[in-house]
Amino acid sequence: MSERSERSEGRERSEPLLHLALRVEQDIFLVRQRGREVAAAIGLEHQDQVRIATALSEVARELLHGVAGADVTFAVDRAGPAGRAELRVDLSPVRPFPGGRYEPRSGAVARLVDSLRVMSVEGVTVVRMSRRVPDHAEELTPERADQLRAELAERAPGSALDELAAQNAQLIAALDEVRSQRDELAVLNAELQETNQGVMALYNQLTEELEETNRGVVALYAELDEKSAQLRAASESKSRFLANVSHELRAPVTAIIGLGRLLADSASDPLTGEQARQVGLIRSSAGDLLALVNELLDLAKAESGRIEPDWSEVDLRAVFGQLRGTLRALATRPEVELVVEEPPAPATVRSDEVLLAQVLRNLLHNGLKFTERGEVRLRAERRDEVWSLAVTDTGVGIPPELHERIFEEFYQVPGTTRVGGTGLGLPYARRLVALLGGTLKLTSEAGRGSTFTVVLPVGGA
Repeated sequence: MSERSERSEGRERSEPLLHLALRVEQDIFLVRQRGREVAAAIGLEHQDQVRIATALSEVARELLHGVAGADVTFAVDRAGPAGRAELRVDLSPVRPFPGGRYEPRSGAVARLVDSLRVMSVEGVTVVRMSRRVPDHAEELTPERADQLRAELAERAPGSALDELAAQNAQLIAALDEVRSQRDELAVLNAELQETNQGVMALYNQLTEELEETNRGVVALYAELDEKSAQLRAASESKSRFLANVSHELRAPVTAIIGLGRLLADSASDPLTGEQARQVGLIRSSAGDLLALVNELLDLAKAESGRIEPDWSEVDLRAVFGQLRGTLRALATRPEVELVVEEPPAPATVRSDEVLLAQVLRNLLHNGLKFTERGEVRLRAERRDEVWSLAVTDTGVGIPPELHERIFEEFYQVPGTTRVGGTGLGLPYARRLVALLGGTLKLTSEAGRGSTFTVVLPVGGA
């Protein structure tokens, strides 16, 4: 135990109550007896009284045999740890400690008190032990300290036989307490064993239920795998059907458009007004049918994974410029303005220029169809390593509960079919964005317009 130092710094922190001299074997009993009496006088509980007395007798015996004894001082510190009072016992050895260090032979001694250490007090080396005074103990005022000091001085010390008898009584009490604790422990062990049996029974029951649940989960997964295989087969069949039908329909539809163009050509025989109107209807219907066939074919290619992006460094300024020129003619309503903002520099992204332009063209065309007045705006914004390409319109808007449904094939928001369309453009756009390594998000409210945002990594997928 290393030596520590303490200074009073001009203020009295303790009230010495009793001084004793430890010189012969008889004094060991006296120190133990007086220690118990002082502890009882200042309000320590019985168990703490026994602990401090036992620790004192052990240390006193070692100091008597090791350094010829010590001077013992009992005091009360009024400013102990956390501002609480504590009983302090200082044992000043008659001769210096061998090697300047002291350690109790038994490690249990230090556990009997709150602190046990060797320290220097005003140039004198002492062994100091302390025990906190309970909060409920009576406050040790100067008047009460004087009274206790007088009582302890007048009290006649007992004999070694008396102290031995007191120790025996304490030992018997401790044995009774140990026996009582042993009996309580036996009861607790019995209760614990009973509880363990109940826990084991519950564990076994839960284990059986878990095994049964696992078997059900395994069966469910097997069924789900079977259903997934059936769905994949159905999806592949649908894609093949769409591709085959699209190819088969494209040729006759193209032929109908070509024949209509020949009939309406000025070089052909002139048509009556009614004939010209009917030929125009045929060409218009054939054009709508061809657009539907092309969208079905594109969707089938995307679903079957036959679209492979052609990766390159794409200049967004060129893409935006092309969209600005080609889509301006579609903004036929004078109440709707098409605005394509210039993207901020450096306006490059690793992507497929054709597919990216197709996605943005689809979103802009969609916005122009569903906007009766206001504007359709395309803007680009870069944050760190991500591009956000947003198409915003002031159209009818989409209720929140339909935000995911509009990306289903052939679905159209109720009340908007009057503007035409197949319900395939947005699902196809989302698939293309996924192929490019990005996401397509929607922000919209009914009557407040919509914003479709394509989020792409700068470096590509």
